[in-house]
Amino acid sequence: MTDSPLRILLVDDHPVVRHGLKAMFSERPDMDVVAEAADGRAALDVLTGAGGSGSGGPGGGRTEVDVVLMDLRMGAGMDGVTAIRRITELDSPPPVLVLTTYDTDADILAAVEAGATGYMLKDAPPDQLCEAVHAAARGQTALAPDVANRLMARLRSPHPALSGRELEILGLLARGLSNRAISRELFISEATVKTHLVHVFDKLGVDNRTAAITTALQRGLIRVE
Repeated sequence: MTDSPLRILLVDDHPVVRHGLKAMFSERPDMDVVAEAADGRAALDVLTGAGGSGSGGPGGGRTEVDVVLMDLRMGAGMDGVTAIRRITELDSPPPVLVLTTYDTDADILAAVEAGATGYMLKDAPPDQLCEAVHAAARGQTALAPDVANRLMARLRSPHPALSGRELEILGLLARGLSNRAISRELFISEATVKTHLVHVFDKLGVDNRTAAITTALQRGLIRVE
């Protein structure tokens, strides 16, 4: 690493959150927020130069970034997991560090499987968050303690592990979405949703949607908000 400040792209749909993070990083000479984006699509525009520099940045070509700090759920815009997948497909993509309030297994696994370098929660102390940004810039994994504990517990679990996509579908199921609604939400076919649910039922040892949701809640795999 050089002595130049780390160039950070903030991706969050709440302007107040971006403002607070930018103010925090501005107090550190080793970090510089070079661009902001309100959703995943805008973040991709910043990184590719397709639409200027996203919200909060001047127009022009692509913005060089060392670390992307990414929220997961951003209203009607492109979600964080989809954005992470798209970013990792770019040439020489910057590492993506998730910063979110969501700590369910489904959210964590979906982000990690999409290619996130790390996963931090928004209640992390500033020094811990800044160290995580530096770790991500070095290509190292940065996990909030609770997130690391969840991942370790899954590794030790005697039950067959559900994939990130399966947990994502299970979470939407718990929110009352139909197969068709889930397919629209995740941009996959209804047949694919049904296939995933067959695998979910098999791994959880259940034979219906209600039992799957109940079992997942009991095991702490999902959380109903």
